Formats: sequence, C-alpha cells, structure tokens
Amino acid sequence: MKKIILIIPFLLTLIISSFLLFYLLQNKDPKKPPSALLNEDVPKIKIPDLFDEKKFLTNIEFNDKLILVNFFASWCAPCKVEHPLFFKIKEDHPNLFIIGVDYKDPKNDALDYLKKDGNPYDFVGYDKQGLIGLEFGVFGLPETFIINKKGKIIYKHLGPLDKKIIENDIYPLLN
Repeated sequence: MKKIILIIPFLLTLIISSFLLFYLLQNKDPKKPPSALLNEDVPKIKIPDLFDEKKFLTNIEFNDKLILVNFFASWCAPCKVEHPLFFKIKEDHPNLFIIGVDYKDPKNDALDYLKKDGNPYDFVGYDKQGLIGLEFGVFGLPETFIINKKGKIIYKHLGPLDKKIIENDIYPLLN
C-alpha cells in the first residue's frame, strides 16, 4: 500500500508534464487566440450608424470590397493608442473600406471621442449591447478584422495594432 502512495505523486507529475510538453510543442501563441470565423463568411449583421441610427450597414454591402473592421470604445486606452494608425492605413490604402464599430459605449462618449481625435473610418457602427461583437467573436478591445472581396474573414488581431503589425501582417493582405 505504501508503494502505491509513493507512486501516485510521480504519476501525477508525469501526466501534468506530458500535457504541458504537448501544449508547448503546438506552437500556440496566447496573444493570438483561435478565431472560429477565420476563413469563414462574415456573419449576417445589420450595424446601426453611430451618427444616424436610422441608417444601417449590412454584410450584403461588403461584397466586392476589401474591408477592415475595428472594434473600439472611447473608454478603451489601447484603442486610443492605435487610433492614429488608421489615418495612415487610409492614406496608404484609399480603396480599403474601414469600418469602426463602437462597442458597448455610451453614444455621446463615442461621438465626443471621434470629434476630439478625428474619424478615420468610412462608416462608424454603434454596438450598444455588444451583439455585433458577439457575432464576430470579439474577446476584448480593440480587435481588428480584415474581410476579403469575397466576404470572408481572412485576418483577426486581438489587441492594439502597431506599425510593425500593420506593415508585416495587414499590408500584405491589402495588396
């Protein structure tokens, strides 16, 4: 009986170590969680316009357009860091349709934010309850997606963009 009690901790350590080794060998980056929508069609959505809630943008209007979708909020500090970079992206790729989706944010706060810091987006949607973000599988803010001309999500980035990510990951997808 004492031998079994001595072997159990060794077996548990061996099992835990095996799972850890298996995970490490998978080359998974915790900064890039998997996206169920990657290489899938854009979900069917109807996004109200932040500036006029009587107007909407639907995924039907995404056809034949190369699109960047950025989920942001006025209360999100990392969103404020990446915000100026969208002006540069728009300058470098004027045919890219850039959509900003204000996520779970008071409308007046979002309007004030865009008035103060500028609006780099071609369309700004308003996702008061987070339902559009839920359709996209948004984990947190900011999140950025690239949608190809066939309406498929080809890229997802969780967290703020920086110049290196834009040049190495995003720009090659836009050419």
